[in-house]
Amino acid sequence: MSDQTEPASAKPDTLNDIGVLKRREIEARIVSPLLERMAEEFGAERVYELAREVVVDVAQGQGAELAAHLGGNDLGFFAGSMDNWTKGGALEIEVVEKTDEVYRFNVNRCRYAEMYRELGLAELGATLSCDRDGTMVQGFNADIEFTRTQTIMGGADHCDFEYRLGDTETPVELS
Repeated sequence: MSDQTEPASAKPDTLNDIGVLKRREIEARIVSPLLERMAEEFGAERVYELAREVVVDVAQGQGAELAAHLGGNDLGFFAGSMDNWTKGGALEIEVVEKTDEVYRFNVNRCRYAEMYRELGLAELGATLSCDRDGTMVQGFNADIEFTRTQTIMGGADHCDFEYRLGDTETPVELS
Protein backbone atom coordinates (compact mmCIF):
# COMPACT_ATOMS: atom_id res chain seq x y z
CA MET A 1 0.00 0.00 0.00
CA SER A 2 1.30 3.47 -0.91
CA ASP A 3 1.70 6.33 1.56
CA GLN A 4 0.65 8.74 -1.17
CA THR A 5 -2.90 10.02 -1.29
CA GLU A 6 -4.87 11.46 -4.16
CA PRO A 7 -4.63 15.24 -4.51
CA ALA A 8 -7.65 17.15 -3.20
CA SER A 9 -8.56 18.11 -6.77
CA ALA A 10 -9.13 14.41 -7.61
CA LYS A 11 -11.95 14.10 -5.07
CA PRO A 12 -15.48 15.27 -5.99
CA ASP A 13 -16.12 18.90 -5.06
CA THR A 14 -19.19 19.15 -2.84
CA LEU A 15 -18.46 22.56 -1.32
CA ASN A 16 -21.23 24.27 -3.29
CA ASP A 17 -23.66 22.48 -0.99
CA ILE A 18 -23.06 25.33 1.49
CA GLY A 19 -23.76 27.90 -1.21
CA VAL A 20 -21.19 29.59 -3.39
CA LEU A 21 -21.48 32.90 -1.47
CA LYS A 22 -20.52 31.24 1.83
CA ARG A 23 -17.81 29.28 0.03
CA ARG A 24 -16.30 32.48 -1.41
CA GLU A 25 -16.32 34.13 2.03
CA ILE A 26 -14.47 31.20 3.56
CA GLU A 27 -11.96 31.19 0.69
CA ALA A 28 -11.40 34.95 0.99
CA ARG A 29 -10.82 34.80 4.74
CA ILE A 30 -8.13 32.16 4.22
CA VAL A 31 -6.60 33.26 0.94
CA SER A 32 -6.32 36.98 1.67
CA PRO A 33 -3.89 36.80 4.61
CA LEU A 34 -1.96 34.04 2.85
CA LEU A 35 -1.52 36.14 -0.30
CA GLU A 36 -0.63 39.23 1.73
CA ARG A 37 2.12 37.38 3.58
CA MET A 38 3.45 35.78 0.41
CA ALA A 39 3.40 39.19 -1.33
CA GLU A 40 5.53 40.65 1.46
CA GLU A 41 8.03 37.83 1.05
CA PHE A 42 8.09 37.36 -2.75
CA GLY A 43 6.60 40.52 -4.27
CA ALA A 44 2.97 41.43 -4.75
CA GLU A 45 2.87 41.52 -8.55
CA ARG A 46 4.09 37.94 -9.06
CA VAL A 47 2.10 36.47 -6.14
CA TYR A 48 -1.19 37.98 -7.32
CA GLU A 49 -0.45 37.00 -10.92
CA LEU A 50 0.04 33.39 -9.81
CA ALA A 51 -3.14 33.55 -7.71
CA ARG A 52 -5.12 34.67 -10.77
CA GLU A 53 -3.63 31.81 -12.81
CA VAL A 54 -4.58 29.27 -10.15
CA VAL A 55 -8.12 30.63 -9.87
CA VAL A 56 -8.51 30.37 -13.66
CA ASP A 57 -7.28 26.76 -13.66
CA VAL A 58 -9.55 25.84 -10.74
CA ALA A 59 -12.54 27.51 -12.41
CA GLN A 60 -12.02 25.60 -15.65
CA GLY A 61 -11.83 22.34 -13.75
CA GLN A 62 -14.97 23.21 -11.82
CA GLY A 63 -16.76 23.96 -15.09
CA ALA A 64 -15.88 20.51 -16.42
CA GLU A 65 -17.01 18.91 -13.14
CA LEU A 66 -20.28 20.84 -13.31
CA ALA A 67 -20.99 19.63 -16.86
CA ALA A 68 -20.27 16.04 -15.81
CA HIS A 69 -22.46 16.38 -12.71
CA LEU A 70 -25.35 17.85 -14.72
CA GLY A 71 -25.04 15.22 -17.45
CA GLY A 72 -24.74 17.79 -20.23
CA ASN A 73 -22.95 20.93 -21.25
CA ASP A 74 -25.31 22.93 -23.42
CA LEU A 75 -26.64 26.38 -22.49
CA GLY A 76 -29.83 24.89 -21.07
CA PHE A 77 -27.87 22.82 -18.56
CA PHE A 78 -25.69 25.83 -17.76
CA ALA A 79 -28.69 28.13 -17.21
CA GLY A 80 -30.23 25.47 -14.99
CA SER A 81 -27.14 25.50 -12.78
CA MET A 82 -27.61 29.15 -11.74
CA ASP A 83 -29.18 28.03 -8.45
CA ASN A 84 -25.63 27.32 -7.26
CA TRP A 85 -24.69 31.00 -7.51
CA THR A 86 -28.02 32.57 -6.53
CA LYS A 87 -28.62 30.38 -3.45
CA GLY A 88 -29.74 32.40 -0.44
CA GLY A 89 -30.29 35.56 -2.49
CA ALA A 90 -26.58 35.80 -3.34
CA LEU A 91 -27.45 37.26 -6.76
CA GLU A 92 -30.55 39.03 -7.97
CA ILE A 93 -30.72 38.43 -11.69
CA GLU A 94 -32.95 39.53 -14.51
CA VAL A 95 -32.93 37.20 -17.52
CA VAL A 96 -32.74 39.24 -20.74
CA GLU A 97 -32.63 36.39 -23.26
CA LYS A 98 -32.64 32.62 -22.94
CA THR A 99 -32.53 30.44 -26.06
CA ASP A 100 -30.60 27.37 -27.15
CA GLU A 101 -27.86 29.68 -28.49
CA VAL A 102 -27.84 32.63 -26.05
CA TYR A 103 -28.20 33.10 -22.31
CA ARG A 104 -28.08 36.76 -21.28
CA PHE A 105 -28.88 38.20 -17.90
CA ASN A 106 -28.14 41.17 -15.71
CA VAL A 107 -27.12 40.94 -12.08
CA ASN A 108 -28.88 43.80 -10.30
CA ARG A 109 -27.63 42.93 -6.82
CA CYS A 110 -24.48 41.03 -6.00
CA ARG A 111 -24.00 39.96 -2.41
CA TYR A 112 -20.58 38.63 -3.44
CA ALA A 113 -19.44 42.20 -4.14
CA GLU A 114 -21.07 43.39 -0.92
CA MET A 115 -19.33 40.68 1.08
CA TYR A 116 -15.88 41.37 -0.39
CA ARG A 117 -16.29 45.11 0.23
CA GLU A 118 -17.41 44.48 3.83
CA LEU A 119 -14.25 42.41 4.31
CA GLY A 120 -12.14 45.16 2.70
CA LEU A 121 -11.22 42.81 -0.16
CA ALA A 122 -12.93 44.28 -3.25
CA GLU A 123 -9.86 43.87 -5.46
CA LEU A 124 -9.31 40.28 -4.35
CA GLY A 125 -13.03 39.66 -4.82
CA ALA A 126 -12.71 40.34 -8.53
CA THR A 127 -9.97 37.68 -8.70
CA LEU A 128 -11.77 35.12 -6.54
CA SER A 129 -15.23 35.55 -8.07
CA CYS A 130 -15.67 37.76 -11.14
CA ASP A 131 -12.62 36.46 -12.98
CA ARG A 132 -13.98 32.90 -12.72
CA ASP A 133 -17.10 33.56 -14.77
CA GLY A 134 -15.55 33.37 -18.23
CA THR A 135 -13.01 30.69 -17.47
CA MET A 136 -15.44 28.40 -15.67
CA VAL A 137 -17.65 28.26 -18.74
CA GLN A 138 -14.62 27.32 -20.87
CA GLY A 139 -14.31 24.16 -18.78
CA PHE A 140 -18.06 23.61 -18.95
CA ASN A 141 -18.17 23.86 -22.75
CA ALA A 142 -15.35 25.36 -24.84
CA ASP A 143 -17.88 26.31 -27.56
CA ILE A 144 -19.67 28.78 -25.26
CA GLU A 145 -18.38 32.34 -25.58
CA PHE A 146 -18.59 34.66 -22.58
CA THR A 147 -18.98 38.44 -22.70
CA ARG A 148 -19.34 40.92 -19.87
CA THR A 149 -18.67 44.64 -20.18
CA GLN A 150 -19.20 45.73 -16.58
CA THR A 151 -19.47 44.46 -13.02
CA ILE A 152 -20.91 45.68 -9.76
CA MET A 153 -17.56 44.73 -8.21
CA GLY A 154 -15.94 47.18 -10.62
CA GLY A 155 -18.36 49.98 -9.67
CA ALA A 156 -21.16 49.56 -12.22
CA ASP A 157 -24.83 49.52 -11.18
CA HIS A 158 -25.24 46.00 -12.64
CA CYS A 159 -23.28 43.18 -14.26
CA ASP A 160 -24.16 42.25 -17.83
CA PHE A 161 -23.59 38.58 -18.63
CA GLU A 162 -23.83 36.97 -22.04
CA TYR A 163 -23.12 33.32 -22.75
CA ARG A 164 -23.38 32.51 -26.46
CA LEU A 165 -22.93 29.21 -28.21
CA GLY A 166 -20.15 29.85 -30.71
CA ASP A 167 -19.65 28.44 -34.16
CA THR A 168 -19.02 24.75 -33.60
CA GLU A 169 -18.15 23.96 -37.21
CA THR A 170 -14.51 23.19 -37.79
CA PRO A 171 -13.11 25.20 -40.69
CA VAL A 172 -11.79 23.10 -43.56
CA GLU A 173 -8.32 24.00 -44.71
CA LEU A 174 -7.85 24.07 -48.45
CA SER A 175 -4.48 23.10 -49.82
